[in-house]
Amino acid sequence: MSQDIRIIFMGTPEFAVPSLNMLLDNGYNVVGVITQPDKPQGRKKILMPTPVKEAAEKRGLPVLQPTRLRQPEAVAQVAELRPDLIVTAAYGQILPKSVLDLPRYGCLNVHGSLLPRYRGGAPIQRAIINGETITGVTLMYMAEGLDTGDMISRVEVAIEPEDTSGTIFEKLSVAGAKLLHDELPKLLAGQSARTPQNEEEATYAPNLSRDDERIPWNDSAQQIYNRIRGLVPFSGAFTLWEENVFKVWAAEQPSVEGASTKGASTKEASISNEANGSNTQAPGTVLQLNARGIEVQTGSGTIWLTQVQPAGKKVMEAGNFARGGQMKPGMVLG
Repeated sequence: MSQDIRIIFMGTPEFAVPSLNMLLDNGYNVVGVITQPDKPQGRKKILMPTPVKEAAEKRGLPVLQPTRLRQPEAVAQVAELRPDLIVTAAYGQILPKSVLDLPRYGCLNVHGSLLPRYRGGAPIQRAIINGETITGVTLMYMAEGLDTGDMISRVEVAIEPEDTSGTIFEKLSVAGAKLLHDELPKLLAGQSARTPQNEEEATYAPNLSRDDERIPWNDSAQQIYNRIRGLVPFSGAFTLWEENVFKVWAAEQPSVEGASTKGASTKEASISNEANGSNTQAPGTVLQLNARGIEVQTGSGTIWLTQVQPAGKKVMEAGNFARGGQMKPGMVLG
């Protein structure tokens, strides 16, 4: 039966690729793939295909890349493929009613959160930034609202303290593909459950802005640690140092005690007794620099930055940057 069902797959980032591959590897009839337009990347602004486009072309599938799926000509292209079912995973555009109404089996979405929590475009990053310890994937029917459709099934995935958005994206992409694998036969056989979402429990995860990427040093050390790992490996977090962007790509998880000199030698720990002594410095103050990295005062506790990127430079270990001597204890990051 799976070979008789005409499926359109919609997705864009690496998150969606395992779901597409699962459909193909299990003999489903994917008649076309829709993904976002190619985007310029790097200093030379070379147009690069999306991960889903690359995966689709390797399997010989036709690919459509409408700028706006709502445009009549885009809707007409979708209709020409005569889909019985549309499966989406992190496509990046809201499907209009004219598309939602096309397939007889409806439109499914593999969403990277435990709905109704974290509806929207950045559920994984927001969950980590907010300090969640559990996330997951929801397979759902699509509706006109933002991730508001009835749920088919969900699976939980733990967020470990060392996880970043990158590692959780990978875990959820695999979990989402398995969930689709397990539920799709039941859906096509008319045996799937439909559970309406509880609107009172709904929360939202809007796409990240530049303001979200800036480190608010008044936050606690744990909150800042969560923000940093929630932005890796995509944009990275940043602060300002001498009016220039100073990116932070990794930090140590703060200890319960907020220890400031753990692992540092006596000599290293005494680099700046004046700056570090009573830990009453303003949030954002650099307390010390050594082989371990850069210790910075926060609104509550201190945090060690371990991988950084000064303006115009490559990403480097913070301990190597510290040896350059340009940043001094007592300087304030903003």
